[in-house]
Amino acid sequence: MLRQQWERQGQRDFRSLADYIAPRDSGRIDYIGAFAVTTGIGCEELCARFDKANDDYQSIMAKALADRLAEAFAECLHKKVRTEWGYGRSEQLSSEDLIEEKYRGIRPAFGYPSCPDHTEKRKLFDLLQAEQNAGITLTENFAMQPAASVSGLFFAHPDVRYFAVDRITRDQVEDYARRKGMTVAEVERWLAPNLGY
Repeated sequence: MLRQQWERQGQRDFRSLADYIAPRDSGRIDYIGAFAVTTGIGCEELCARFDKANDDYQSIMAKALADRLAEAFAECLHKKVRTEWGYGRSEQLSSEDLIEEKYRGIRPAFGYPSCPDHTEKRKLFDLLQAEQNAGITLTENFAMQPAASVSGLFFAHPDVRYFAVDRITRDQVEDYARRKGMTVAEVERWLAPNLGY
């Protein structure tokens, strides 16, 4: 995981998602969840039929609906995890509360601000056997196919909140490359928007 390195608005705590899961040698029992869901199987073929009939509206709506359903599926799965793991069992949240993410925990996705490295999706997909179990594949640039797919991690820590890693310095890039078994140039390629040098 990457860590924030740039101070902003007096912030002195430089966060990493790793801060919200107990280290293996801590003696504490802790859990992290992983998921990959899709609602896009068959959507591409359906949209191709609409496109062939010059029905742009239906094509756009089918893609939008599949995308929204994938996000809803991830939200539903997150609720199930919070309930079954026990830390959200007593939740009495309205739809508005869910939209405002007033529940405990987060579900960050690789490629987004708190974990910007898309290459980590490969490990996640291997762990979950996402291709075999859900029919989701990764392109060479780590985009998910079908496009109406969502994947990420579940964190249950009571203090975890979404944050942006933002800019990182070369020393962190070098350390990250070493830990991942990649060259610095490879890491720089994948994390180009986050480079602070």
